[in-house]
Amino acid sequence: MAQFSVNPRRFDPYKNFKFRVKWGGKYVAGVSKVSALRRTTDVVEHREGGDPSSSRKSPGASKYEAITLERGVTHDKEFEQWANKVWNYGSGLGAEVSLKDFRKDIIIELYNEAGQLALAYRAYRCWVSEYQAQSDLDANGTATVAIQTLKLENEGWERDYEVPEPSEEAFTEPQ
Repeated sequence: MAQFSVNPRRFDPYKNFKFRVKWGGKYVAGVSKVSALRRTTDVVEHREGGDPSSSRKSPGASKYEAITLERGVTHDKEFEQWANKVWNYGSGLGAEVSLKDFRKDIIIELYNEAGQLALAYRAYRCWVSEYQAQSDLDANGTATVAIQTLKLENEGWERDYEVPEPSEEAFTEPQ
């Protein structure tokens, strides 16, 4: 069975280096790393008194791990402004948290090597549980990029099945 229905000659899975993140209808500048999307479901074990010594297993509650976004430090304020909606130091009493809009849905898009949209995932009701404004600074280290980090708690994610597999037929010049 072919792994790719539109491109049956393709054998290689998609690479992990072409992606974009979107929230509020806009792409977020400079995101260089997104953690894995991971869901775990608790196992509920039970047995009746007359059953053999082994127990039966059924699914319990599902949990979605936090999603971490990283990007180089720039003058873009999106990470910090979202983090400040959850906790804004120095705000007046009763205004530390923006209860109205501290949660956002985000979209993570994965592209093939040609830059065509291949997959998309939607994560729901995300909010910032951890914000790192910059990475460690080290005058004795090698030249590296300063990194900002957002850790997003979420209430679930799902693949957007409306995104079709892109056709990877070679482009030919019109004659």
